Amino acid sequence: MARVQENDLLMDDLSVSEFLAEDEDNVQDIMQMGGAVSVDADEQGSEWGESIHELPGQLAVDVYETEAKLIVKARTAGVSRQDLEVTVSDNILTISGVFNSNEEAGVLNYYEQECYWGEFSRTITLPVQVQENIVEASLKDGVLTISFEKVEQKKATSIPIK
Repeated sequence: MARVQENDLLMDDLSVSEFLAEDEDNVQDIMQMGGAVSVDADEQGSEWGESIHELPGQLAVDVYETEAKLIVKARTAGVSRQDLEVTVSDNILTISGVFNSNEEAGVLNYYEQECYWGEFSRTITLPVQVQENIVEASLKDGVLTISFEKVEQKKATSIPIK
């Protein structure tokens, strides 16, 4: 049921539906709706003994390097500088903050609620050694960019065997 495209393993809609559905009737219902699956958020979290609303959100990041720098980028649209905290220690970067919903007063019912609102935190072990005291962070157009100077790695020394 799976197909390979450019070394990525992709599951077709039926496989995903079978995986997510509890029985064959649900698979048919899901396929008739175009493969869409909707799970009540409280129901989803209750399997783990806690509500989904009690879990901190994850922050998607890109981590890449140039010749001299290690760059970490994160989409933080809607988060102000005051609501962001960035720390680094022992080559471990932590980005945390709060997505504020600025919820409208008087809302009676949500018909769709796909955006995560609330606290988030992301901890990343940096893939190369960096100089933790030489770092720049900027927030522009909803993208947090953190730029580290890399530690220059010494070339391996060849040891002659006698």
